[in-house]
Amino acid sequence: MRIRTDDEVYRVDAVWLGPPKATMPWRARYVAWGVGLVVFLLVLTVERRMGISLFWSIAWGLVMTIVLTRLICSRISHERPLGSVTTMWVRELTAPREETAGAGGAVSATRVRVRSDRPRPQPRKRRTPHYDVKHGSKQAGKQTSRQTSRQTNRRGPRPRKARKGGRGVRTQKQARA
Repeated sequence: MRIRTDDEVYRVDAVWLGPPKATMPWRARYVAWGVGLVVFLLVLTVERRMGISLFWSIAWGLVMTIVLTRLICSRISHERPLGSVTTMWVRELTAPREETAGAGGAVSATRVRVRSDRPRPQPRKRRTPHYDVKHGSKQAGKQTSRQTSRQTNRRGPRPRKARKGGRGVRTQKQARA
């Protein structure tokens, strides 16, 4: 035995087909006519405020009204009437939200100094030539065999060793010492 639900009763929409003996070529519910009228007036007001001429504002107003009315009425049914959809929309817009912008934090730009002029690179110090302990003379351009073999085996500059307490940001503890 099959039990029928009463969904068919509610699926029948209150549809206005037009005046007697002159029906419209489309079906539109009574709600759609009311929503369409309000949307049309709002669209015309916005278009006229933008400075669009009367003819084009009416022409594009009709097109935009049809699109917006169909969009709004696709969300409305016998289970979700216009009043509840409107109430849900208003409550969604006015609901309290969690603040996403952080106040403060671990990093702050309060101690960043800003200069009016661009920093210039410091002049480099000249290297002094190596002093040969064995012979007691300076060897400016001469390289030892150990230095040349190191240079041929390398592929690019050697990485520098990190100095203990080298360059970088000084902490407050280091500044006091």
